[in-house]
Amino acid sequence: MGKTDYFCSSNIKLSTEGAKYYLNEQLLEREEKTGKINYTEPEFELEVSKAASKFVDRSFENIVVLIGAGASVVMTDNNDIDGRYGKTVSMIAQIVFEKLQSGRYQFQYSKSDGDEVDVFPLEQMAADIGYSDKIFDDNSDKLSLSFDLETFLSRLIMYNQFVLEDKKKWKDSQSAIFDIIKLATSYDYEKEVFHHTALINILSQKLSSENKLSVVTTNYDTLIEDAAESMGYTVFDGFSFSSTPHFDDDMFEWHLSKHVSDVKTKENIYKKNVIDLLKIHGSLTWRISKSGENVIRTDKHASGESVMIFPSSDKYMQSYEEPYFELFARFQDLLKRPNTLLLTTGFSFADNHISRMIIQAISHNPSLSTLITDYSLDLDKPNKNWKELKHMLENANSVAFLKATLNKDLTKYLMGYTEGI
Repeated sequence: MGKTDYFCSSNIKLSTEGAKYYLNEQLLEREEKTGKINYTEPEFELEVSKAASKFVDRSFENIVVLIGAGASVVMTDNNDIDGRYGKTVSMIAQIVFEKLQSGRYQFQYSKSDGDEVDVFPLEQMAADIGYSDKIFDDNSDKLSLSFDLETFLSRLIMYNQFVLEDKKKWKDSQSAIFDIIKLATSYDYEKEVFHHTALINILSQKLSSENKLSVVTTNYDTLIEDAAESMGYTVFDGFSFSSTPHFDDDMFEWHLSKHVSDVKTKENIYKKNVIDLLKIHGSLTWRISKSGENVIRTDKHASGESVMIFPSSDKYMQSYEEPYFELFARFQDLLKRPNTLLLTTGFSFADNHISRMIIQAISHNPSLSTLITDYSLDLDKPNKNWKELKHMLENANSVAFLKATLNKDLTKYLMGYTEGI
């Protein structure tokens, strides 16, 4: 079976094999009167925590955390994904199949509540649009794990531009899929389940008060802003502080401070607990204004079309549209800044347009340190971006990998794991 890596940097590798624990391929042992004793699991976890904490505790001027879809996933005690919260793409695809199977769909986001329309079942759409990959596993009503929702949607969107018959039904079928994706990514923040508050607190406390933590996310859900609100944080998300917040990229340039007068000095004190939030793929709370001129922020259950980049090959081109272009440009600028820490969680590096941006930043910004966290540290997985990041690690770039997930053990590792010691 081989060793399982838990932390990898240019000079430290912590791994396990069965009940044995290794540092740089050397068995971890401690001296006792009776002789050498192998490390226990809690002792090994403490070593992982020390390594991770040392990597991020270096007085960075800027900290950027990239939160991907995996950060919204919650595991049960049986190590299954809890379907009440974040879902994998394959789980969402299965929901799409089930919801469209009857040929009727009732909208909850994209149109007025209760608006029911005729739709095509997923397998019929796949046949008509020329989606050639396998849909079902043999003798199963479950979609095949090889079914690629992103590729399917790419073909469907292209097909809908030229279809001549049943144009409304095809359009409604596409809209229904988008509506299902919104429903599948809309869940409430529960502090007992999600660890977003701890992550925001830990990273914010590593910065001086005049520097804001920057949180970048590909997720549509509202977990970050809900977590921040539960702690009394102020969130700059690119929207104005008005009764109907509208997108204004300049808002990220502002800080909250107050003037303090003294007999000898005059200075500004910056408000603590302030973060920047860049939702680079849009949000359940974003809508086009009635005038069509602005993107506004509202309640996630409000009627109207959400402003979101849906999974498809077209998402790279959409990132050049407003407001995404401004957010991507700002993310890119953050990665260019000196003495910066980038931490990723729940991000698989499958989104090439984001992954290439990060890889280029690592290549050209020698003062950028990157901690990549993932549920698995299989650095040989068939993902060209992972392979390139592994190559950067091997060439002594300031890159490290940590086997951890946000809602399980990441925050314990970052703040110092002491349980059982």
